Amino acid sequence: MSQGTNEREHWGSKLGFIMAAAGSAVGLGNIWKFPYLAGQNGGGAFVVIYVCIIVLVGFSVMLAEMAIGRSAQLNAVDAFRKEGGGMWPIVGWMGVVAGFMILSFYSVVGGWTLKYIMWSFTGLMGEAAAGKAGDVFGAFVTNLPQQLLFHTIFMAMTIYVVYKGIGGGIEKYCKIMMPALFVILLILIVRSGTLEGAGKGFEFYLKPDFSKVTGKTFAAALGQAFFSLSLGMGCMLTYGSYVDKKTHLATSAIQVCAIDTSVAFLAGLAIFPAVFAFGVDAGAGPGLTFVTLPSVFAKMPGSSIWSALFFLLLFFAAITSSISLLEVVAAYFIDRGWSRPKASVVMGILIYLLGVPCAMSLKGTPAIAGKSFFDTMDFLSSNVLLPLGGVFIALFVGWFWTAKARREVTSEGTQSFAFMEPWIWLCRIVAPLGILYIFFTGLKW
Repeated sequence: MSQGTNEREHWGSKLGFIMAAAGSAVGLGNIWKFPYLAGQNGGGAFVVIYVCIIVLVGFSVMLAEMAIGRSAQLNAVDAFRKEGGGMWPIVGWMGVVAGFMILSFYSVVGGWTLKYIMWSFTGLMGEAAAGKAGDVFGAFVTNLPQQLLFHTIFMAMTIYVVYKGIGGGIEKYCKIMMPALFVILLILIVRSGTLEGAGKGFEFYLKPDFSKVTGKTFAAALGQAFFSLSLGMGCMLTYGSYVDKKTHLATSAIQVCAIDTSVAFLAGLAIFPAVFAFGVDAGAGPGLTFVTLPSVFAKMPGSSIWSALFFLLLFFAAITSSISLLEVVAAYFIDRGWSRPKASVVMGILIYLLGVPCAMSLKGTPAIAGKSFFDTMDFLSSNVLLPLGGVFIALFVGWFWTAKARREVTSEGTQSFAFMEPWIWLCRIVAPLGILYIFFTGLKW
């Protein structure tokens, strides 16, 4: 198929690009997973390790993706076709397929955030106060009509934003939602920090405990850093393709990494003081979000408001990530001559339909080799496609596209990047080895 004739859209401002890219990186995992991992792996010690990995691996692959995208001015598949040729477009296809699969189940979970925002004012707090938050969540995720209703609403919102385009859709709404996300986080931190007994939560989260640091700590930090930044799925490459030549790519990548890490860190400051203040299990893992925290909020004055604010925060994190995933898929077809409305709606509906068995599987069917359909989609995308995509992106820039990468990152020598050579070698050696470690440790079906 030949490339379409649609004029390529561009970000209206650097701020718009940074907010959109940060929105893509900031997702549900930032809010619940990072604080939990930090708390279980030495607190401040984990944070230090995580930041180092962000610098060494996360930043390297992110800048690589942005550079390829801006150079090619094309979607993930055609970018590799143009810049590398041969078998390299397969790397782009891996990103498109991963984005398609991830959004199918991500939209289901995104729907949960909408339900819980509404539920905060209509009975959730009463049930949570009675110790029934777990029962409520279990009943909800096995109620297929309810699941599909909120899955539909969330996906419709995602389609609408992508339908509206880069400037009028993605950039516009990310510039609203990302600052709002930070404001909500700060409000929750202040409220949580003023609770009696909050100090124990701060100590649990922030005090470095190097005795808890093991090989698993580094693996957890590496995995969280890579997946938190939306790397390997073509999001940063696709967003990079809408960047003008005047934007300093290295600075932009640093800013996105900093925002993503800040959100993850601040989430812990909001969650753990409240959890400890009310003597709730801090090691609840995924259940922390939809079971443990509602129980915490139920014990606070104005419980409905705090619960709604938290789940609104989760919604903003989810929707900004979901629009980037749909954009990766839609961009391929837009560059093939489809109109943006057609690509957004058709691909959005197809992804939505794949999400239906994901929602059904939470009730027990269908299952694949002992895993639910939901878990299968998650495993294949997160444990296989993303790490392999990240490895090949790093190797492509480090070994095959090096000269072009140097020119692109410096805008043909008009901008400086003092860490050019270290970055190249990080792409050549450190990032691939680190990601491969994630890959092989995560291949346990």
